[in-house]
Amino acid sequence: MAIKITAVLFFLIGLALAAGGGQLVLLDGSAYYLVCGLGFILTAILLFLRKAIALRLYAVLVIASLAWAIWEVGFDWWQLGPRGGVIIVLGLWLLTPWIRKPLGFVSPTGMRYEASAAPLVLALVISIAVAILSMFFDPYDQSGDLPTQSVAAAPPMGGNVPAGEWHQYGRTPYGQRYSPLDQIKVDNVANLKEVWRYQTGDVKRPDDVGETTYQVTPLKVGNSLYLCTPHNLAIALDATTGKEKWKYDPNSGMNPDRQHQTCRGVSYYRDQAAAPGSACAERVYLPTSDARLIALDAANGQVCSSFADKGTLQLTAGMKYNPAGYYYSTSPPAIVGNKIIIGGAVNDNYSTESQSGVIRAFDVNSGQLLWNWDSGNPSQIQPLQPGQTYTTNSPNSWSVFSVDEDLGLVYIPLGNQVPDQLGMGRSDSVEKYSSSIVALDINTGADKWVRQTVHHDLWDMDVPAQPVLINISKPDNSVVPALVGPTKQGDIYVLDRRTGEPIIPVTEEPAPGGAIPEDRTTPTQPTSALTFKPKPLEERDMWGVTMFDQMVCRIWYHHYAYSGRYTPPSLKGSIIYPGNFGTFNWGSVAVDPERQVMFGMPTYLAFTSKLVPRADIPPKGQGEKGSEQGLNRNEGAPYGVIMGPFLGPLQVPCQAPPWGYVAGADLRTGKIAYKHRNGTVYDMTPLPLPFKVGVPGIGGPMITKGGIAFLGAAVDDYLRAYDLTSGKQLWEARLPAGGQATPMSYAVEDGRQFVVMVAGGHGSVGTKPGDYVIAYALPR
Repeated sequence: MAIKITAVLFFLIGLALAAGGGQLVLLDGSAYYLVCGLGFILTAILLFLRKAIALRLYAVLVIASLAWAIWEVGFDWWQLGPRGGVIIVLGLWLLTPWIRKPLGFVSPTGMRYEASAAPLVLALVISIAVAILSMFFDPYDQSGDLPTQSVAAAPPMGGNVPAGEWHQYGRTPYGQRYSPLDQIKVDNVANLKEVWRYQTGDVKRPDDVGETTYQVTPLKVGNSLYLCTPHNLAIALDATTGKEKWKYDPNSGMNPDRQHQTCRGVSYYRDQAAAPGSACAERVYLPTSDARLIALDAANGQVCSSFADKGTLQLTAGMKYNPAGYYYSTSPPAIVGNKIIIGGAVNDNYSTESQSGVIRAFDVNSGQLLWNWDSGNPSQIQPLQPGQTYTTNSPNSWSVFSVDEDLGLVYIPLGNQVPDQLGMGRSDSVEKYSSSIVALDINTGADKWVRQTVHHDLWDMDVPAQPVLINISKPDNSVVPALVGPTKQGDIYVLDRRTGEPIIPVTEEPAPGGAIPEDRTTPTQPTSALTFKPKPLEERDMWGVTMFDQMVCRIWYHHYAYSGRYTPPSLKGSIIYPGNFGTFNWGSVAVDPERQVMFGMPTYLAFTSKLVPRADIPPKGQGEKGSEQGLNRNEGAPYGVIMGPFLGPLQVPCQAPPWGYVAGADLRTGKIAYKHRNGTVYDMTPLPLPFKVGVPGIGGPMITKGGIAFLGAAVDDYLRAYDLTSGKQLWEARLPAGGQATPMSYAVEDGRQFVVMVAGGHGSVGTKPGDYVIAYALPR
């Protein structure tokens, strides 16, 4: 009975593989699955006929599959496993007595003997040995060391921030995410222990949008921590004990049209003209998801009524169109001198009648508008007059700004115009400023230079990360004030921040064509010599948990349009790689200004993008919530777009891992020193398996002078510490929720160094939600 069931199973497997493999061959894909399917069918027939030669035939199939797999992917266990796992398991089943006995023979003496299994045993032993051997190889790992010498003994870090404090999102206006504290070192970081834990009380609600996320980096001023939560609660904590000092709720409400429900941080300001200890002498500015900016007294959380309209600035002023939930500020504004400079996020791919992406500077004390810079009308920098409106739907900046007060410049990472995937009808100004880094004059708002990172962007490759400012020493001992700009497409732009000219070369490379007839592509796209861009995908890069879903991914790969990086969206659907999740995103990179090196988390996930004609877009469903994935309606445009990660039938990525790394690069030479897989599938599978696959992540790193890089971000719930020099992991702490935020560090009154991480999860990547703020330190 067992042999008949086995024969039927092999026959059905063979039919499935032959059918899919035949389709793959017609698409000019690999012939392996067709041949393998025929091998299964023939084995099934021989099993049904109880022919012992079935075992020998299957042994040939095992060896042939192994040879093909090694030819395709080498000794990469994570790619060999799906190719051979099912075949080896079925081969082991064929060795059982329930199969071998019916295939055996009866001797003249009446003794029944099992069929010889030597060839199949040998084939399986070889295959299993190769699988075990491949576990000790990682063809994607790049090992090396960053330089350890201090190039600059006392480099500028921006602002007047004491070593033990963290005053802005990236610690200082330079956005370096670097702490000059060195109590925690390579040789003692493994001893870090949790000191305190605080819960904000703001947790994801049933009626929240999908991307409800904790992305906040707290600030530390004096002995207080200041932070915000996804629903815009502002909170002050005692930095030593984690005890709550005050909490403020702006009542920003709920709106299903918001694409993002998050708050990356608040901004701190000390009024030098105010008497110390007086009301609102120190302030915390809170951006909200209903497009307000609120000034709070840092001492007690009370609203500072002298700012704007009784303490509240309405950011929707001057907008021609103002649909609720389409515009808000998710990032902390920059404060320099007497100005508070703020942008805003415009929902991707909702409507062509959306708010403007204008950047505005207000008087930090009164809230009076001082200047406005609108990428759709960049010459109009004087404050908007009553009755005038900003340019509808101009490229916006939803991320964090950096400031060089000595140069008088604020650096703006710019996004795209809705719709992201359609370039028809864009103005000359939009074409110039989309997906670029722009330097604006702090005092006037006039743009001083622009460096575009994507021409005629059709891929939502907006510049997502806060530009990092650092001074770089050249071989001739001259020092260049530099800007490091990470991008979604994987390029790291290292520019002279005075002019925007490259320090590390930027060249133009050929780009694919193939846009829809109404649109166009550009023949070339810029790329930096310091780049983490991935190699183009091939059919052999398709992946799955088994050979079956891997085969389906291979078929889908050929059905989509794909010609490498910058393949344009299409009506049949295109593979976008890297996808708009980005090689780098809002977490940016961290730099060591003394060693002049960087540490980052490049992530590699392919997405798909399919244009949908307006007539084929169904009416909006009841209860439909805002999201960047799935159908994006692009109201007012001739096409909507269906977007999302390129996933297989089992909802795992169709491309093979690794999907996430930690990496280090020398900013003086532009050389990448190391890339190591980062993160496990512990929280991605039904069983808590600690396999270090290299998983996606979103969040940012931090570096300390002790030579440590700290990073959460990965989709397994851990905070980790790495040796900055080599990238090797030194410590990890299990988090109670997803750690998709950026850690920070500070010192308390007795000099003890703390590391703080916020763990609240990220809706888009599906990590566990929570509301935790956790501090770590060395034992006393």
